Amino acid sequence: MCLIKNKCPLKDDLDLVIDAFAQADAFIVAAPTYCLGANAALKLLADRILFFYSRNAEIWGKPAVGVGVAGIEGKEGSTKLQIDSFMTLFQMQIKASEILYGAMPGEAALEDANKPLISGLANALLNDPVKDAAPGCPLCGGDTFRFYENNRVRCMLCSNEGKVDTSGSFPVFHIGTSSHELLLTQQDALSHGQWLQQMKHKFGEDKTKLKQVTRQYADMGSWIRPSEKTRDRA
Repeated sequence: MCLIKNKCPLKDDLDLVIDAFAQADAFIVAAPTYCLGANAALKLLADRILFFYSRNAEIWGKPAVGVGVAGIEGKEGSTKLQIDSFMTLFQMQIKASEILYGAMPGEAALEDANKPLISGLANALLNDPVKDAAPGCPLCGGDTFRFYENNRVRCMLCSNEGKVDTSGSFPVFHIGTSSHELLLTQQDALSHGQWLQQMKHKFGEDKTKLKQVTRQYADMGSWIRPSEKTRDRA
């Protein structure tokens, strides 16, 4: 709907958030871990990224650090990946990202093990970070991969494929770009936005044919709908 009407149909505070992004000097992207992943509020905002494009010159390229908090050590799941993805989608200059452990509000800041990580994030945001020696994607710096047969891998941050060499002490990832990049550079993001606009026009041309497909399923099964009483309470 947003691509069709060129504006968001939801009546909320998105414009306030966009203004805050434009005025910010830097970003700290933080999210708690819910069910082995970042809290859904992060994804809700990321899914509306198109409305930030009109002010990309005011938003993109600013320094950022990411921090996820998990209540149980080792049970952060995909939280760090989702935070890194958010910062990459918004073309932030990622200085560092970490996972802290602490179950109760504020507990993570009290744990001795977390204090050097917190100091490191602050220093990274204000200065040039120390280069991470851990193996990662040579294109985007991602550290989460899906492994396939014959040493094929896919980076879960930029979604590009390549090979992994495990002959040395550490794995070395050889990842190549694709024909349709989304986020590696600001130009990639702009080109993807233009592609989405092309898809909008294509939908306008094909919507009659597409409706014929969806109508086949309109009366199948039972739709779950709120009762009149529930709707009145809402």
